[in-house]
Amino acid sequence: MRWAALLSLASLVAAAAPKPSDWVPARWPWSDAQSLELLDDSPINCLLLKTYSADFVTAAASRGLVLLAVIPGTGDVVAAARKALSAGVTGVVLEGSFPDDTVAAVGRAAGSAPVIRLTARNHLPLASKAPIIGTYQGVWPGIEIEANGAAKAGPTGSTWIDTNSGFLRAVRVLEDASLWMANEPPQKTIVTGARYLQVIADAAMAGARWVLALDDDFASRLNNRQAAALHDWGRMMGLMRYFEAHPEWRRMREYGRVAVVQDPAEGGLFSGGVLDMLAVKHLPARSVPPQLLTAEAIHGAKVTLNLDAGDLSANQQKVLRDFPKGGGMLLNMPPIWKDAGPMGERFTPTKAESGALDSLWHELNSALQRRDYGVSLFNVSSMISNVLVSEDGKIIVVDLVNYSDYPVEDVSAVIPDDYKKATLITPDGADKILEIAPSIDGPGVTIAKMFVCATIKIEQ
Repeated sequence: MRWAALLSLASLVAAAAPKPSDWVPARWPWSDAQSLELLDDSPINCLLLKTYSADFVTAAASRGLVLLAVIPGTGDVVAAARKALSAGVTGVVLEGSFPDDTVAAVGRAAGSAPVIRLTARNHLPLASKAPIIGTYQGVWPGIEIEANGAAKAGPTGSTWIDTNSGFLRAVRVLEDASLWMANEPPQKTIVTGARYLQVIADAAMAGARWVLALDDDFASRLNNRQAAALHDWGRMMGLMRYFEAHPEWRRMREYGRVAVVQDPAEGGLFSGGVLDMLAVKHLPARSVPPQLLTAEAIHGAKVTLNLDAGDLSANQQKVLRDFPKGGGMLLNMPPIWKDAGPMGERFTPTKAESGALDSLWHELNSALQRRDYGVSLFNVSSMISNVLVSEDGKIIVVDLVNYSDYPVEDVSAVIPDDYKKATLITPDGADKILEIAPSIDGPGVTIAKMFVCATIKIEQ
């Protein structure tokens, strides 16, 4: 009877187990079963573990949680994978750099159990058909503050915001897999609750998931159930639930009047590159990998920026030559431009590479008027936006993330003339119809006040 009961429980857990595309991951710093109480009413269903006990595995399995043992690139990796799987975890995570033959050997040892890789960006298995791809390399999102307490200016002179969203957007165009940003908090740093919300939203607005990871101080306070830590934890869970409640946003394509032809395997893998620069300036842009360059891919764009230094097919070259005939502007980067990608542990541009963005921005800015943006935003200097559109073009979604630690008032968006309904969607669940009012720049809407993030849904 006991065996029958256990088998029945195992069947129920297996039936309830989410598929990889629905895994909401977190690095779990505790190995006691009591810590799982923090997941009550939480969207987190996948735990990345460095240590675990038998009691913990049993308790987690009873909750239907996916357990992934994290294996670093040291020691006998295959033996470590076998040991973890024999302990009852769901699968393993290989974090770091591993020889191909080692990865293959772990795959054979794992059998049908999932093997997830968290790699350096230049080793991402793009177009591999893996259900999940991820990287441990990432900037910590937020406004960069200099030693004198002033906000750092970027190459275009505006306040610079560190973000991983441009990289994630570039990869997302080429990848159907779930994307995991698995960067951890900066070493020896106490992260505020607001900064945790920003890193969650930074990945989510680009259609990815941040693998939640806590700094030591926050983990200790949360483990002791301190009120302030529990409050911040509740806000984090609420924000994750907000994005998980809208999976349709991950299926939408990028809206942009600027098409950036760039290989995701090169400059598109950077944080702080062209796509991030355009996002900081709130110029909606769409990433177009050279291998997907067609007339349809750049249809509707006002400017096509060709950053690809590689060989394009004759048909693709014709697509670019024909683009100006339809009234658009083609900008080819000069021969001095080198859209090289990350190498090893470097995944941000050098100072010289960042400096090249300044002249690029001035050229784009002179080529476009505000009305050419399609969606134009105002009073958003502390924000980054991502603009998406449905396949039929009838719905536009504008995701806004605020990287300051204070709310922003009177955020305005000018929208295309043929969209007649606007709805404000926020994490608190209080959706609100926005009045579309005329202005000298075109029809627009205003958000009276927003905190970490908000979404404007615009419909024809």
